[in-house]
Amino acid sequence: MIPLKDSNPTKRFPVVTVLFIALNILVFIYEVSLGEGQGEYFVGAYALVPARLFHSATALPGPFPVGVTLFTSMFLHGGLFHLAGNMLYLWIFGNNVEDAMGRFRFIVFYVLCGLVAAVSHAMTNTRSLVPMIGASGAISGVLGAYLLLYPQARVLTLFILGFFVRMIEIPAIVVLGFWFVLQFLNALVTQGGGGGVAWYAHIGGFLAGMMLIGLFKRSTVPFWGGRRYGVL
Repeated sequence: MIPLKDSNPTKRFPVVTVLFIALNILVFIYEVSLGEGQGEYFVGAYALVPARLFHSATALPGPFPVGVTLFTSMFLHGGLFHLAGNMLYLWIFGNNVEDAMGRFRFIVFYVLCGLVAAVSHAMTNTRSLVPMIGASGAISGVLGAYLLLYPQARVLTLFILGFFVRMIEIPAIVVLGFWFVLQFLNALVTQGGGGGVAWYAHIGGFLAGMMLIGLFKRSTVPFWGGRRYGVL
């Protein structure tokens, strides 16, 4: 299932969500402009390397204290499809979460979820020298918050099953619940987040978003809000 658009209108233009998307795109363009060799060095320097975080003597070198890469890694991406997929999810679900908590608190919330996600991944294999990059951990936090705030919002979803392809509207609780179960199952199968995807970062970020949303949302925004309508 690939979400395309939700029917959950916002009261204010999502300035911070758009800025995060723009920042991720600009960093990716810069990364690509460096060429293959310099681009790999750039990613290696700013990515999160678990071994560098926990065992600095055996880790890859970097220009900053290791803790900084917990933050910088969430603005790097490994390819165009990696970037596009993350930005699609951020655009669909981030605007409503930003609207529910306000711009400044959304910035803090997003970064905190990204940090928790990065640590969750690193803790699963503290000696790994494989760099972890991507905004998906922070965005997972946004998904967790959205699930608790707007479970009944309708999401236009591209459903693909073999040769069966169809666009259908599905409640957010189904879309996001299925997404979370998929992350959990993949994490179990790959034993510690292997296979090139940081599954535990997704899980950690999602759970962080669910736990933090109560502290960051406006008091006038209820949990499990009623169904809201917009134009799909």
